[in-house]
Amino acid sequence: MTTATPAPTPAPAAAAETGVPAARRVPVARAYRFELVKLVAQWRIRLLVLACWIVPALFVIGVEQQSTLPSDTLFGRWMHATGWAGPLVVLGFAGTWALPLLTSVVAGDVFAAEDRLGTWRHLLVAVRSPRRIFAAKALAGLTVILLLVAGLACSGAAGGLVAVGGRPLVGLDGHVLAPGDAAGKVALAWVCVLAPTLALAAIGLLGSVTLGRSPTGLLLPALVALAMQLAQLLPLPVAVRLALPGYAFTAWNGLFTSPEQYGPLLIGVAVGLAWAVTATALAYLLFLRRDFTNPAHDGPGRRAVVLGVLPLAGLLAVTAAVLSPATGATGSGIEQAKVERSVATAFAHLYRMQTRQLNRPDVSEARLRATAACDKGSIRVPVRGPGNDWHCVVSWHLPGTDATGTAVYQLDITSDGRFVADGDGPKEVNGYFLVRTPTGDAPNPLWQFDGDVELLSHSKG
Repeated sequence: MTTATPAPTPAPAAAAETGVPAARRVPVARAYRFELVKLVAQWRIRLLVLACWIVPALFVIGVEQQSTLPSDTLFGRWMHATGWAGPLVVLGFAGTWALPLLTSVVAGDVFAAEDRLGTWRHLLVAVRSPRRIFAAKALAGLTVILLLVAGLACSGAAGGLVAVGGRPLVGLDGHVLAPGDAAGKVALAWVCVLAPTLALAAIGLLGSVTLGRSPTGLLLPALVALAMQLAQLLPLPVAVRLALPGYAFTAWNGLFTSPEQYGPLLIGVAVGLAWAVTATALAYLLFLRRDFTNPAHDGPGRRAVVLGVLPLAGLLAVTAAVLSPATGATGSGIEQAKVERSVATAFAHLYRMQTRQLNRPDVSEARLRATAACDKGSIRVPVRGPGNDWHCVVSWHLPGTDATGTAVYQLDITSDGRFVADGDGPKEVNGYFLVRTPTGDAPNPLWQFDGDVELLSHSKG
């Protein structure tokens, strides 16, 4: 008894002769639409989109109705004064928590879902190209992530404008931004955080490819973001801090100083994009090397460490090694002269704001000649680096008087250069959180204010 052998699949030329249509690969655009529909059809993705487009507005409007403000959050103390503070508060929260979690849910599961459902062979039969499958899935995940980020930005801005209106915004050095300038910089800040968001999304793709159906792949972007946040709290050298892919989540602060601190922001964006490209390329190479004929395949195992983790660690080391001599930054970047200059500049701007509140004669910053003398309370402690033990005495001169005004501030400076200056007297200047104006009590801008020390600038001692 003879066994019949299956007929070979006709080649394209042979198929044309026999009348059998040749199999064609599905275009990327069609596969992309298919993957996008699959993502949007998931109930958790729909809930995330709905939440991102509604919750920030409700949060901002709700905070505006409260008597107390989140003053420990950047721009939180100005939420009653202008609607442009709301989207910046949302941006600070999103960079810390929301965006890492969103990228985990979307990008961290885009490939692993096929492993759990066991549908890889069906998808390959339909699309007939692993390269097109990867491109379609990556583009679909990117589209959903952009939709979520746009929702957070638009919803936060809409909530602030509805609750308060588009009034001028006080920057991090005390200067006032016109509503048009504030709107442009708020939009630019949200655009800049797309770079670290894409880096986390690419890490999610890499984890989804390498770890298969393991839940660790789903959590990988959030875990990486948490590790970066912990690293930012440490007194790391400036070059290492800039080399982290999530630095742009905080570097947008430099947009709200005068002059703008574009250097750290551009470096943070470039590093984030470099990580996004590298992690995506690694995920692509690992995906093409996968054995789709094995239904029990659950990631490349140990190869993931060599082909996934080590290249990213090498990118971090190389970036830090390049940035150190290129920027000339050494140590933490927080030095006495920089702190004194930042505090004096912010005080001069805010002093003019208080002057307008009290209907006193206006005076320019140049005529005030504000200076600051800062130390850390002991000659044994180096006057540099982060900490909550900074002590500053601000001095200024009013035209036509010989007396020198002084005000005391206690500073808490974080490792990324942001500081909060807490007024410690005299009471008439910064010792009370309200000032009595002709129209009633108003918040005292000199009582407590936020500032920023540019880590890459050079001291002028």
